[in-house]
Amino acid sequence: MLSIRLQRVGRTNDASFRVVLTDSKNSAKSGKFKEILGTFAIKAGKATLKTDRINYWINNGARPTDTMHNLLIKEGIIEGKKRNVLSKKAPTQKRKELKKK
Repeated sequence: MLSIRLQRVGRTNDASFRVVLTDSKNSAKSGKFKEILGTFAIKAGKATLKTDRINYWINNGARPTDTMHNLLIKEGIIEGKKRNVLSKKAPTQKRKELKKK
């Protein structure tokens, strides 16, 4: 299955990402991808995305990862509800309150 995901390309302590289309079985660090669909500079908060290509691949069955899904909603490319991407290991405010009781 094809997935749209982020691939880190930045230097140490200066993260930036490529938005790539890849097979979901490839690891994010393998460097194997079918197409570059944009970039995302996390420090600047700027995303440069190829909207037409992303819509094309989503319509042909590619699925964005949860983080990518949230970014596409933020940029207005797709509509929907954001997904929770917090680690289940990381305590959220609700879990902290439940633990105290």
